[in-house]
Amino acid sequence: MGLVSGMVMGAIVGIALMAGWSRMMRYRSTKRLAKAADIRLLGSLSRDDLKKLCGDNFPEWISFPSFEQVKWLNKQLSKMWPFIAQAVSAVVTETVEPLLDDYRPAGIKSIKFKKFFLGHVPPKIEGIRVQSLTKGQITMDIDFRWGGDPSIILGVEALVASLPIQLKDLQVFTVIRVVFQLCEQIPCISAVVVALLADPKPRIDYTLKAVGGSLTAVPGLDDMIDDTVDSIVEDMLKWPHRVVIPLGGVDVDLSDLELKPQGKLTVTVKRANNLMNTDIIGKSDPYVVLYIRPMFKVKTKVIHNKLNPEWNETFEVIVEDKETQFLVVEVYDNDNMQTDKKLGLAKVPLLGLEMEKAKEHFLKLERSLDPLKANKDKKERGTITIEVQYHQFTKEEAMETAELEKAALEQKKKMKEAGLIGSTMDAVGGVVGSGVGLVGTGIGAGVGLVGTGLGAGVGLVGTGFGAVGSGFTKAGKFMGRAVTGIGSSKKNGGSTNAPETDAD
Repeated sequence: MGLVSGMVMGAIVGIALMAGWSRMMRYRSTKRLAKAADIRLLGSLSRDDLKKLCGDNFPEWISFPSFEQVKWLNKQLSKMWPFIAQAVSAVVTETVEPLLDDYRPAGIKSIKFKKFFLGHVPPKIEGIRVQSLTKGQITMDIDFRWGGDPSIILGVEALVASLPIQLKDLQVFTVIRVVFQLCEQIPCISAVVVALLADPKPRIDYTLKAVGGSLTAVPGLDDMIDDTVDSIVEDMLKWPHRVVIPLGGVDVDLSDLELKPQGKLTVTVKRANNLMNTDIIGKSDPYVVLYIRPMFKVKTKVIHNKLNPEWNETFEVIVEDKETQFLVVEVYDNDNMQTDKKLGLAKVPLLGLEMEKAKEHFLKLERSLDPLKANKDKKERGTITIEVQYHQFTKEEAMETAELEKAALEQKKKMKEAGLIGSTMDAVGGVVGSGVGLVGTGIGAGVGLVGTGLGAGVGLVGTGFGAVGSGFTKAGKFMGRAVTGIGSSKKNGGSTNAPETDAD
């Protein structure tokens, strides 16, 4: 009896095991087929489809096989991070603090680091792409992601109050381009170029919190800090702008690595229509600010008490990379009692412009260049009409313009030190070709004219600065002549400071 029962139980157990194994095999086969179908489906998706699925966590190596995963580097980076964080914190405090002062908006008197520590969470490198785009150079693109725990406190002194501001929840998503310039001497690298690629667009997200107070104590402070950060990234780090770092011990010409003027954009601000009214009594007093680089802004005169103003003023701005840069047009309401209010802004990509051919643009004003912020804004901000014309520099023109740009920036810094302007980010008034100058002592009416620069009628491209002495007369052959006699140049030819006085 025991033998029979044992055989029966063994058979039942064996059948159960066989049935279970068979069922498990069918389940695994079904799962493999389902995964194969999913992989086939993912393989058919485009890069844009993958971006929609992954959102901000979209790694570059998904669509670019040339981006190699570097898990080993992330492991080493996590071990080295405590030392890197200490070293980088000291370097950033020393180098970025002067930039914060240079790029601060007019509503902030000073901005400094009270505390800066990068925290304990290391960044993550999703992938690295190595290329050899130019002979004698190695180009490395680093897909960089960081959601760390830094401790950053800014000491902000505004016109109405002073308070410490803490940056929290900092996140950085960008692709860093590092270019190594090779040489025949040890260490075989003469310089390193660092920049942030424009595509995909660099993202720096954070939240601001007032320590021991409220952000409402300084109206618009969060927007001012956002503008400062965006301006530094756009003007210093975002390609084509770059930071060139020479390596000691190797004497080499780095001029080929530096960004040079490529051409000039002649812009005529014609009119605006249906602008937003921000004044309780009367109407807005609009003026327009133009720039490609935030450090070099120019502005029109103020038209008082009008929502449909006409300016017909012409300016020139420097173009350094027509393929990636764009012209920004901002409209403000002049307010003598407090910070000027931004009525709206728009941008014009330079890529589609034809050389020496004027083109009129009818632009709708938005709240922000950030599509997310712009989509949330339901207010009608009006439109603005401008005319642009692009001129490609010759090699000689590019070299002369580069020297003039450096001189103008130095003069602007001197004007800031003298208290004539609040910040090097301040827009400069004046019409190209009208003989308006902003370089010099500026003691009198706040606008200085140096030597024979007024007689030469030379305007510096991209800044609106006048000539310094007669030394820039030669450069005026291609900077002043292109717009001499246009519209407001005739209208304002006899006035050197009226636009700036109105705007202030």
